[in-house]
Amino acid sequence: MGIILEMAKQAKEASYKIAGLPTASKNDALGMMAKALEEMKDEILRANEKDLEEARKNGLKEALIERLMLNNTRIDGMIKGLLDLLDLPDPVGTGTVIKRPNGLTLLKQRVPLGVVGIIYESRPNVTSDAAGLCLKTGNSVILRGGSEAINSNKAIVKALCKGLEKAKLPTSCIQLIEDTSRERIHELFKMRDYIDVLIPRGGAALIKNVVENSQIPVIETGEGNCHIYVDEFADLSMAKNIIINAKTSRPSVCNAAEKLLVHEKIAPEFLPGVLKELQDLGVEIRGCKKTQEVYPSVIPITEEDWSTEYLDMILGVKVVESMDEAIEHINRFGTSHSEAIVTKDYERANLFLSRVDAACVYVNASTRYTDGGEFGMGAEIGISTQKLHARGPMGLEELTTVKYLILGNGQTR
Repeated sequence: MGIILEMAKQAKEASYKIAGLPTASKNDALGMMAKALEEMKDEILRANEKDLEEARKNGLKEALIERLMLNNTRIDGMIKGLLDLLDLPDPVGTGTVIKRPNGLTLLKQRVPLGVVGIIYESRPNVTSDAAGLCLKTGNSVILRGGSEAINSNKAIVKALCKGLEKAKLPTSCIQLIEDTSRERIHELFKMRDYIDVLIPRGGAALIKNVVENSQIPVIETGEGNCHIYVDEFADLSMAKNIIINAKTSRPSVCNAAEKLLVHEKIAPEFLPGVLKELQDLGVEIRGCKKTQEVYPSVIPITEEDWSTEYLDMILGVKVVESMDEAIEHINRFGTSHSEAIVTKDYERANLFLSRVDAACVYVNASTRYTDGGEFGMGAEIGISTQKLHARGPMGLEELTTVKYLILGNGQTR
């Protein structure tokens, strides 16, 4: 437990030093971190190539390799993510003033959470995004990425810490656990005295492990078994474009569509064309019995499929008798992430919006928009699928809590 305990202690100490930094100082550091990523781009790409070679050798799925891969464009995206934070308002120190009849003045002020632990898989860009968001909000961060991305993550953190050094900030406010063994992660779970919150970002197994074993408060993020429901009153051309985008634009991310629900009245007209186009794009279609009757060249779907997040070019399809059945199915099998309806009927759209239990519910748009950048928050720490503290894309404000400052002039009670 020595290494993890020492990291946690250092992170706590650093959190006290950066909590009260002025916005200008944090922005200077973010700019220097972005510059260091640019300067070390070649080193980061070489490290990523090692991870990719190892992933292919170990037979990692292509969809997961796609999540792991870095290139110039993706590193430029990481740099832009840090620079975009400069223009976003700093929530720390904002708040409201409450005047009490007894003369007390209460300031309800936003403050950093303290030390944030982030446990994530595959995508190395999360390393930079998370570090930038935490720094902007005055939080220290302990990062624990997956073993498949260890070389990439080490190179990225090396660059970020180079930026911190130039900004004369403690490098212990951004730390990476380089030992990716199960033992180290379970040691991390016990650091309640030093770490204020853990945020798991990844698949169902990772999130379950953190939620069930952590002694530290957890904000659940990530798993996205997202549905598109095509209503009987849908614009079918629009519906086709939405499902193709939501499934194929980037199938390995949590806001990709995994299931298609179609009203039985329009299924015979809609399904053959859209499913053929999806298959031509390389999507494997798994369908219910009614789907098979309308379009025989699909794989029969299993009960287990309905609750599975594929993160791959696979789509489950169900024909439903009513919107009620669609909503019941979504609330039973969905993961409270992102759900969508395609319809021209205003009342039915409103009913769907009010009855579907998810962080993000769409009308006539792709679920792929569930993203901090698309919501105008800059990068996000993850998509929270729970209801306490934060829900949906977690940007800067969600990485803060509140503190009450009470100003008096001798009041007693």
